[in-house]
Amino acid sequence: MPIIRVEMFSGRSEEQKRALVRDLTDAFVGAAGGNPDSVHVVITDVDKSNWGSGGQLCSDKFPD
Repeated sequence: MPIIRVEMFSGRSEEQKRALVRDLTDAFVGAAGGNPDSVHVVITDVDKSNWGSGGQLCSDKFPD
């Protein structure tokens, strides 16, 4: 049971997430084989204020 974990900034629509899950599943099966039903994708939405990069909060680096 492969698990693909995605951590990304909050704000994507359900339709974007649906497309991401579909495309990641297709890519995994295409590259590694297996049954698409056995591929699990876990999406974690993270606020920019809870993510840091280069010594700064991403909310400071990438304001809306």
